[in-house]
Amino acid sequence: MKRSGRFDGYSAKDFRRDLISGSIVGVIAIPLGMAFAIAAGVKPQYGIYTTVIAGFLISLLGGSKFQIGGPTGAFVPILFAIVMQYGYENLLIAGGLAGIILVLMGVFKLGALIQFIPRPVTIGFTAGIAVIIFTGQIANFLGLSGIRKHEDFISNMKEIGLHLSTVNLYSVLTAVVCLALLLATPKLLPRVPGSLVGLLVSSVLSVLLFEGRVDTIGSTYGAIPGTLPQFHIPDVTLEKVIPLLGPACIIAALGGIESLLSAVVADGMTGSRHHSNRELIGQGIANIVTPLFGGIPATGAIARTAANIKNGAASPVSGMVHSVFVLLVLIVLAPLASAIPLASMAPILMVVAWNMSERREFVHIVKTRTADSVVLIITFLLTVLTDLTTAVIAGLILAVVLFVRRMSGMLKVAKVLPDPASHRGKVASHIVNESHDCPQIAIITVEGALFFGAGTLFEKSISGTLDERPKTVILRLGKVLFMDTTGESYLAGVVRDIVRQGGIVLISGLQSQPRDVLKRTGLDELIGKEHFFAHTGEAIDFALSRLEHPKCVGCRHFAFRECAALSQPNTANEC
Repeated sequence: MKRSGRFDGYSAKDFRRDLISGSIVGVIAIPLGMAFAIAAGVKPQYGIYTTVIAGFLISLLGGSKFQIGGPTGAFVPILFAIVMQYGYENLLIAGGLAGIILVLMGVFKLGALIQFIPRPVTIGFTAGIAVIIFTGQIANFLGLSGIRKHEDFISNMKEIGLHLSTVNLYSVLTAVVCLALLLATPKLLPRVPGSLVGLLVSSVLSVLLFEGRVDTIGSTYGAIPGTLPQFHIPDVTLEKVIPLLGPACIIAALGGIESLLSAVVADGMTGSRHHSNRELIGQGIANIVTPLFGGIPATGAIARTAANIKNGAASPVSGMVHSVFVLLVLIVLAPLASAIPLASMAPILMVVAWNMSERREFVHIVKTRTADSVVLIITFLLTVLTDLTTAVIAGLILAVVLFVRRMSGMLKVAKVLPDPASHRGKVASHIVNESHDCPQIAIITVEGALFFGAGTLFEKSISGTLDERPKTVILRLGKVLFMDTTGESYLAGVVRDIVRQGGIVLISGLQSQPRDVLKRTGLDELIGKEHFFAHTGEAIDFALSRLEHPKCVGCRHFAFRECAALSQPNTANEC
């Protein structure tokens, strides 16, 4: 795939396509923007402001032609926790800090690092977020009254249980109507946004039949202003910034992951190629500017980006159109939005949570019953039961520990000899035994990564194969593709021990990366550059030339083809 210019060959026809797709995505984005803001514990208009400002800047400055930015479900738990602990004003500061971090990540070209986050970790916290979003809407779905919001999952579930007796049947009916239309519309009218149909019909039904009996946006949060968001610089102090650095890092990491995943999805759907570092910079600038207008953190939205592409988007202009469309709707229809029931918003978020849950991938990884299953389940449980920061850090640490353990277990060290049955002189370990093993030459094959997690195993394995202190040790390192300085230090220790006992070490088949490490540390000088060979056969020939022939006389091991002649007294004397 070629990374072409974002506006190469742009035409009037392309603009018409962008106008249509941007307007359709704008329709989809309006209820989602409000719903995500409410779920995050802030007023619904802040979600609209985020859609307008961040959405426009992400499309204008980002690295993907088709990315649609705005508030997303992935941010809900972390934003809600910040609002509960620090308040809305500090959420704006955290969002701005996250924007700065994203810009720095892009400037220092860290976009590629996102791909190294293990899949079980991302699926684990995504599924956990989905559970939090879904359960967080149960109270609005049922119309429960007297509910107090808590930071932790268990307390919120207890709160719902204690107030089940306050179920509002009018709210339930409103929510069920919205949910039914949400599910039915894509099947009956595939090109019509189901969330908009469900929201409009259930809202009209509520106003006409249940007016005053169902909580609405207006009755809960006040009227949504039909004006442009006001510019406001938060009161930033060092005392506020320091405790917000942790949450800001999580917002930045989550935003980077979500936006680049969305860009990858867009690439797969269109055959284009995004610029990951420019995408991070665009996301960062958007998150720096958006809080100045009261908006919450934003990132690339996978579902809206996919809808943008499916509706014919040709360039980033479609994303800018989507933001302008939302702004016009805000100005014209804001008073009507105040009448939207919270029970109508709940099913929208529940369906979003269901769709983002990665349930099939979750079940698939759990069924494998591997270390990845453990990482997935622990990340998931910690996301739900503690907080996203703890879950991501614990998931990453556990994944690294299990990976190191797995890699160290893959290291194999075996003593080998040439196989008499092989005409090509291949070596094998199964033919080495007490009666068939050269006392003067030891050939050892090492397979796997020689790194900090496997150094001790390597040293012990080598020591266990060199009990007889041979004169020459051939280390076959052709299958050691990676070596770090810790692995090099263990190798250096082995070499020094052999040299101290009067022997030498020959290295065969060394790959370029380990060879570079040995050059940088000077170990190749200790071994002797003349003791490096491309093939094991060459190393064996060199070792045979250094044999102490008197020790070969009468030897019955016959480890090499030459041994039959060398074991004869006359041959030994001639040599």
